[in-house]
Amino acid sequence: MAMILSDDQPDPPHGINILNEKPLHAALKAWYAAPDDRLEVRLDGYIIDLVHGDLLVEIQTGSFTALRRKLFKLTEQHTVRLVFPVPLEKWIITPPVESGGLSGQRKSPRRGRVEQVFKELVHLPVLLTHPNFSLEVLLIKEEEVRRPEGKKTRWNKGWVKVERRLLGVVERHVFETPADLARLLPGSLDEIFTARELAKGARMPIRLAQQMLYCLRECEAIQLAGKRGQAYLYSRLNP
Repeated sequence: MAMILSDDQPDPPHGINILNEKPLHAALKAWYAAPDDRLEVRLDGYIIDLVHGDLLVEIQTGSFTALRRKLFKLTEQHTVRLVFPVPLEKWIITPPVESGGLSGQRKSPRRGRVEQVFKELVHLPVLLTHPNFSLEVLLIKEEEVRRPEGKKTRWNKGWVKVERRLLGVVERHVFETPADLARLLPGSLDEIFTARELAKGARMPIRLAQQMLYCLRECEAIQLAGKRGQAYLYSRLNP
């Protein structure tokens, strides 16, 4: 969750966020920082991950819900960039299950894509309409360390995620306006289209297509254009 502090509290010696910082977050912060950047800076009652000149940079590896209040507050007076990593390639590391066994390592068959940011952006899509806000998606290579949990469920298959480790950054994608996000729509789409047509054209799950369209509509990058049967129709907005 966003950490709120009173400005009259003494500064922590090493930055209070570092106490519970995960390896992926720490590695991304170190990768992103330029020589003159400041880390763990107190501002307006919050601790900022990184300050680059007049730009406040927040790196989030999990849910955007935790940063919602913080981001809306900071963008009132400051230029803010939210950085979100998506694993383009992932290696899964598992410890030996029995004493004397060997650790396992395998490459996940799944490949990430920029559009996965919409899974989290649904929590604050309107923020893209604010001139002080920008979003940066990093496509990365990472290791995911898992440990056995015991009882299997439909979600964890008997394993739980322990931590994520950065192996490298492959691509950077910056979105400063709703129009930037709208460019992720496939050029092959008709002028009027449905979520199912977007999913087919972009080769993505229907759920992700629905999340993408919700975000684009909320930040006024597309508009509703009626219905076809039970399906909503959407159209791009003219620049």
